[in-house]
Amino acid sequence: MIRSAVVGTGGWGKNHLRVLNEMNSLKAFVEIDSSKRKSYEKLYNVTGYENIDLLLSNEEIDAVTVCTPTSTHYDVAKKFLTHGIATLVEKPLTYKSSQGEELVNIAKDNNSILTVGFIERFNPAIEGVKKVLKEKKLGDPLLLEFRRENRWAGVVRDVGVILDSSVHDIDTARWIFHDEPHIVFARKGTVITEHEDFATIVLGFDQQRTAFLISNWVTPKKKRTISVTCTGGNVTADYLTQEVRIDDGNSITIPKRPFEEPLLKELTAFVTAVENKQQPLVTGLDGLNTTKIAEAALNSGERGIPIYLSL
Repeated sequence: MIRSAVVGTGGWGKNHLRVLNEMNSLKAFVEIDSSKRKSYEKLYNVTGYENIDLLLSNEEIDAVTVCTPTSTHYDVAKKFLTHGIATLVEKPLTYKSSQGEELVNIAKDNNSILTVGFIERFNPAIEGVKKVLKEKKLGDPLLLEFRRENRWAGVVRDVGVILDSSVHDIDTARWIFHDEPHIVFARKGTVITEHEDFATIVLGFDQQRTAFLISNWVTPKKKRTISVTCTGGNVTADYLTQEVRIDDGNSITIPKRPFEEPLLKELTAFVTAVENKQQPLVTGLDGLNTTKIAEAALNSGERGIPIYLSL
């Protein structure tokens, strides 16, 4: 059995605790808040530590998930990777792509698995879209349109909507097109937080393929959708309901499939990759390139010009 730990139990981290416990993989966790630490120790019957050094000194672990603020990802992940511990870093991989470059190299030098929490790859809605595209019944994908909207919850404070939210759709666009964009253009603005809290990003790929990403922390109602225009039809999906709709121009088909928790699928895949010493579905390079694209979007939004990339 893979022995896992979670670093950071606020926000999304508490869900990592819950799911890894359900998987009988949770061995320990790190939480600086003493009241939270005691509460989760009691709830899950595992030991919580005040800092990473205490965890590493007292526990033998095989895998860790890093659920701390983005600005801390580099320092936290580096400690585990240098110990040869498989590491899943919640998105984005790092605050700066230069830090991501270092983590990718550290993981390679220490033969450590490094992956990133791009959970949408494990969402049955996206799996359904990928299945439709693989069957080629609608032809080739040309245009992707993403909408990711909800009111800012006040949890994320060290980055804006692009590094926190848009990165999901940047990664999904890369995954669907099996390619990296060569041009990025973005508009962004701020109305609620000190960072950008709404953004529209255009990613240009080879063969005229394009992705439009709309993200904001302003809209009161949560929305997560994707629309894929193909040469012979259209497929749309709702991340929240996990419904997929296939329109070939003659009829609309809505495949039936059971609702599944994406985080459970993601962490199961991570633990399985560690157990079998396999490359994870999301690699460190995926996380690095997505951060580079997000940086280009931020740069474009500041300067009002397209940014050209060669990844």
